[in-house]
Amino acid sequence: MRLSEFGPTPGDALLRAEAAAVQAENAAVRDEWTRLNEAEEAAEDGRGVTRRTVLLGAGLGATTLLTSQFLNVRASFGATGTGTLIHVFLFGGLDGLSLVAPGNDPVLTKVRPSLALPTGSSIALARGFALNRAFEPLKTYLDAGQLGFVHGVSDPRLSRSHFQCQDACELGGLPSETAGRGWLDVLTEKLGTGTAFRSIGVGSTLRRSLVGTQGALALRNVGALAINGDEKFRQPTADAIKTMFTGLDHPAADSVKAAVGALATASKLSSVPYAPANGAKYPGGLGDGFKTLAQLIKGGANVRTAAVSMGGFDTHSNAGTNGGHLFNQFTQIAQTLRAFFDDLGEARKDVTVVLSSEFGRRVAQNGSGTDHGHGNVVTILSGKKLSGSVIGEWGGLGSLDNGDVPEFNNMFDVFGTIAQKQFGLSAAEVASVFRKRSFKPLPIFA
Repeated sequence: MRLSEFGPTPGDALLRAEAAAVQAENAAVRDEWTRLNEAEEAAEDGRGVTRRTVLLGAGLGATTLLTSQFLNVRASFGATGTGTLIHVFLFGGLDGLSLVAPGNDPVLTKVRPSLALPTGSSIALARGFALNRAFEPLKTYLDAGQLGFVHGVSDPRLSRSHFQCQDACELGGLPSETAGRGWLDVLTEKLGTGTAFRSIGVGSTLRRSLVGTQGALALRNVGALAINGDEKFRQPTADAIKTMFTGLDHPAADSVKAAVGALATASKLSSVPYAPANGAKYPGGLGDGFKTLAQLIKGGANVRTAAVSMGGFDTHSNAGTNGGHLFNQFTQIAQTLRAFFDDLGEARKDVTVVLSSEFGRRVAQNGSGTDHGHGNVVTILSGKKLSGSVIGEWGGLGSLDNGDVPEFNNMFDVFGTIAQKQFGLSAAEVASVFRKRSFKPLPIFA
């Protein structure tokens, strides 16, 4: 069967074809289990766990264990490669000029009479820029050269539509150019095999940046990864699942072993309440997701790529740059990232967090808010030293793109440069992640 017969678009077809392949494989395994069960049921019935009862009754289930979530993992937690890249998507179209803006800019003073950052109370950055005082919790890392901003970030393919831009930003290009695979999924493939936790989407659904072939896990917290049902049956069930693949010479045997190991690790990590280190205090919301990531990273799960999201940035009205909605959003972000890096301690040296949105807002305010725009700011917090607090090209606001911040720095060059430094990739490897973009590294790191 041709791939095009599975769906109307390459992305849909890829996902449906993968699902069909997994379903067919599971059917074959189920038939083998049934045959073996009929031969062994009498001997195993007294133990309370048979191939049939596991197949029909396991809450997490062999079907889940054998899907693509675990097809690219290895059993050992000593998998090669370390370092973590976390992408935070700020949904709605962040008003980057409410977070970072050129100080005392005559254009902003004129067109943003009530939304421009007040120079006196803002945090001074390099090159005459100012940072919203809501980011005060991150001042320690700013002073250490580990917090920086790239402004005027976009891509020529981005419109001002939420859905079109969100897709392109998470896929690393247009759907027709990427076959529906997220850029973090492609990046994860470049990093090679790893643990079952190598690629994580924090939340109840998987971010599109992680959709593809590498089997990212979506989970709200570490305790959510468990076999359902009575606790006393969980370990026997896990043992039975592992035993069922011993001797079958099944290609998923290593993956099942890794999956069972992941369950054991999750059980161990969640067996006692997590206590953040170094006095770190996570706020709710975004903070809960980063607390989960800290628990996994410090617990040795070897997370390589992760995606987190936060909504509430479509501020057509009541923006509240200097006290109000956006100020509170920025405060939550800053408190979360401060707690996360404090909590990681020495482990933060191998971690980089990048925050971006689908587009920026128009330079001029419209009432108490702003409308959809183009160029925007990307925020970087890294255990590695950055080249400065304001990074990349900046041509000023004297010549706008239809009333918007122009593209001075390409979004995928920013992402690619961060990935290259974080994981030691070659320029060719980065270029293959963003296949329709001629990769141009930026001077982001010192």
